[in-house]
Amino acid sequence: MLVYLLNITVAGLILTGLWGVLVTRPNMLIILMSVEIILFAASLNFIASSALHDDLFGQYFSLFILMIAASESAIGLAVLVTHYRLRGSLDINFLISLKT
Repeated sequence: MLVYLLNITVAGLILTGLWGVLVTRPNMLIILMSVEIILFAASLNFIASSALHDDLFGQYFSLFILMIAASESAIGLAVLVTHYRLRGSLDINFLISLKT
């Protein structure tokens, strides 16, 4: 029963992350945090399936996902700080206008 509640929680986290990426586009920091939420939801899903099947591989994958999320946030924050120092804003619409 607990695994099914965790799957509902994972679905809510994924929807929250997708909402943050697709709806609140102007701020790059919110997009970065939303990607972190999606990665956390995937990690939680692996832990729930690991508990359901009495297998440790899901927990190993969860640790791997958390390592990737930590490195992604460190690199992403470094890029954001550099961009903010150069431009003075974290507005993503400015970057989209540079493409065209």
